[in-house]
This record gives sequence, structure tokens and C-alpha cells, in this order.
Amino acid sequence: MSPARLRLAVVLGSTREGRLCPTIASWFARQALQVDAFDVDVVDPAGLDIPVALSPQPPAQVQALGERLEAADAFVIVTPEYNHSFPAPLKSLIDWHYVQWRAKPVGFVSYGGLAGGLRAVEQLRPVFAELHATTIRDTVSFHNAADLFDDAGEPQEPAGCTAAAKVMLDQLVWWGDALQQARQEHPYRY
Repeated sequence: MSPARLRLAVVLGSTREGRLCPTIASWFARQALQVDAFDVDVVDPAGLDIPVALSPQPPAQVQALGERLEAADAFVIVTPEYNHSFPAPLKSLIDWHYVQWRAKPVGFVSYGGLAGGLRAVEQLRPVFAELHATTIRDTVSFHNAADLFDDAGEPQEPAGCTAAAKVMLDQLVWWGDALQQARQEHPYRY
């Protein structure tokens, strides 16, 4: 019996004006769509006006976003590095949702200057561990990202990033299948 298709949510981490995040997320979504195991949902929080202050009753847009995250079997967070960390809007998006991340794999695509956003990823790993998510070890990172994409949104030198995306997507399929089956057979209640 073949496993069910996995719903992969590609979550944009930046809402900044003039951001490169949609270009990189679109490129990654195209890579994911080449994997037969995935249905892809690109989640862009820009324009959703996600509040920073948490409250017991989330606003409608936060509830709708929560439903999309709940439907996902796996996640890829596309994040820049701002001041050696990840953006505040991404933290708000994560904090409004708790159970949606549980017992699901999370991969990272990062970008930035010389560090390629890897410091943001390293700070996100313990956040997702606290949420009982499983982070994928291998990442895709773009160093000096502003210079790497052409006007059509494609990497100018695609070999390295395409290979890195394939490795991470293969790991997401493995973890996604294993955790999807585990959640069905023995729901995660911790």
C-alpha cells in the first residue's frame, strides 16, 4: 500500500517591503512540486496583519491560517536572517499556532548575506523543538542571496541549490510519511 500524498506548507518568513522571500519561496515550491509525494500550499503572511500580542480568541485571519497549518503534514520555512535572527512576523505566526506543528517535520530554506540565513535557522530549531516538531537537519541556504537570482526568479547557478533542495525534500518525504502514519495509528497528545 502506498502512503497518502503529503500536504507541504511552504511558509514565508518575511513580510518586509521589497523582500526577496517570495522569489525564493516560489523557486522552492517549484522544486517541491516535482516530487510526486507532495501537494504544496504556499503560505504568505504578508497582508494578513497577524497581531504580535497573543489573546485567547485569535482573529479570523489567524484562525484561517491555523486551519491551513493544521492541514499540513510537513512544513518548509523560508526565512531571511535579520540581525542574526529570524523576523518578528515569523515568530508571531509560529506563536499563534501550537498544536498545528506537533509531530510534523519542518525543513528550512534560508537566505541572507555571508551567513546565508543559517543563524536564523539555528535559532528556529529550538523553537520548533518546543512545539514538538521534528526539524530536518539538511537545509537550503542562499549566501548573498540578492545577487543569486535572475529577473525570472531562477537561480543563476542552480546546480548546488537544486541538489540541496532534493536532499531536503527526500528527507521531508521520509519524515512526513513516517509521522503521518504514526499520527494516524497513535495520535500525538503531548
